Amino acid sequence: MENADDKSEGEEDNSGLPSWLFTLFVMGFSLIFVGIIIVFAVSLTGGGNASGGVVIFIGPFPIVFGVGPSATWLVLIGIILSAISIAVFVISRRKIFGKS
Repeated sequence: MENADDKSEGEEDNSGLPSWLFTLFVMGFSLIFVGIIIVFAVSLTGGGNASGGVVIFIGPFPIVFGVGPSATWLVLIGIILSAISIAVFVISRRKIFGKS
């Protein structure tokens, strides 16, 4: 009888979600959390100018905007990250559902 804890790396669980995809999700969430902590720490010390950028996905369409002296670079980085995330989504969806 096979135990759920005895699965090898890369094997799917009962939800149909590959373990590498879950790992990618956890890494992304961790990066967001670390970024929030860094921004919070810098705001407490009072160093630097305030700049911010936001990427909002409505369906497959990203809306990107920024505020502050570095807004142009933040918007550019947001657009690049949006394109990469859409590409990763499309590639992972093809691998999961077996389409080439």
